[in-house]
Amino acid sequence: MAYDNLQLDKGLYSAQKGFTQALEHADPSANYRGTALEGLDAYERQLKRYGIRVSGAGSDRIEKFFQNSATATLFPEYIARAVRQGMERADVLPSIVAATTVVEGCDYRSLTNYTDPAQAPGAVNNHISQGDPLPPTMLKAKDTLVAMKKHGRKIDIPYEAVRFHRLDLFTVMLRQLGSEIARAFLADAVGVLINGDGNTGTAAPTVSKGGSALAYADLLTLWNKFDPFSMTTIIAASDTAQAVLNLPEMRDGCAGLDFHGTGKLVTPLGAELIKSAAAPAGKLVALDKNCALELVKAGDIVTDYSKLIDCQLEAAGVSATAGFAKIFTGAAVVLQ
Repeated sequence: MAYDNLQLDKGLYSAQKGFTQALEHADPSANYRGTALEGLDAYERQLKRYGIRVSGAGSDRIEKFFQNSATATLFPEYIARAVRQGMERADVLPSIVAATTVVEGCDYRSLTNYTDPAQAPGAVNNHISQGDPLPPTMLKAKDTLVAMKKHGRKIDIPYEAVRFHRLDLFTVMLRQLGSEIARAFLADAVGVLINGDGNTGTAAPTVSKGGSALAYADLLTLWNKFDPFSMTTIIAASDTAQAVLNLPEMRDGCAGLDFHGTGKLVTPLGAELIKSAAAPAGKLVALDKNCALELVKAGDIVTDYSKLIDCQLEAAGVSATAGFAKIFTGAAVVLQ
C-alpha cells in the first residue's frame, strides 16, 4: 500500500510496537529504496503527504495538524518525537549505563551474582590446580523489584492560544520539556549509584577526603578504590566540579586549551567529568560505566494520544517510565 493511501486513525497508537512501527508495517520503508522518498520513515512520509513542515523558518502553524482527522492523528507522534529529541540532547545516561533492558510491565528483577571471596577476581589464591573443580559463581534474580519511576509533564495550553504559532518554536519548547525529563532520570540513576537499588549490600562504598578541601590525593584515593574495576566516569555538582578543575594538577596546558576551545571538561585520571545537580554538593560519584548500572525502561515515551487528537492540547500529558539497578556494587564509589 502506498503512503498516500494509508488510512490514519488513533487506533494505530494502541498497537503493541507503537505508532511508527504500525505505520512501518503497513507502509515499509524498504519499498522506497532508490526513490525520492528514500531516507524517510513511515511517519515522515505522512508529514510529506499532508505538506506539514515541523522545522525551519518556513515551518507550519500548529493548526496545520488539525486540518482534518487524519492530520490530527499525526500530532501525538510529533509531540513524542520532539520530547525524545530533547531527552537525547540532554541525556548523559549512555556515559553511566552499562546495560539497557526494555520491559513491557513494571515488575522486573535484575540479576545478582555471588562468588566465593577466596575466588573473586583479583584474589591472590584464585589459582586452580589441575584436576580441581572450577569455583562456582551463582547468578540469581535479586530479592527486590527495580523501582520504576514515571517522569513527565502535562501540556495544558488552550489550543486557541497557540494555534497560530509556528511549529519550529513549539518544537524548541517540547525539546526543553524532554531535557527536564532526562535530568530527572539522571537524578534517579545517581540516587541508585549512591544508595543502592533496594537490595541488601548495593549501596556504594565511600571514601573520605583527607581534609576539608578537595585535594589531588583524594582523587588518587578514589581512583585506587576501583579494583578490579576502572574509574571511567565522575559525576559532580557544580561546586565540586569547579573544585576539581581548580586543582593545580588539573591545570594542564593542553587540557586547558581543549576546555577553552570546546567546553569539554578536563578528565581527572582519565575519567569523564560530568557536571550535574543530580550529584550531592561536596561529593564525587565515581563509577565504571561498563559494570555499574542497568537501565530498565518500561516502553517508550507515552502521550495522551486520545486527548491530543480529540481535544488538541487540552490537558494532555507526556511521560516516560524507567528504573535503575546496580550490577556490581564495587563499580561505583562515593568520595565525601
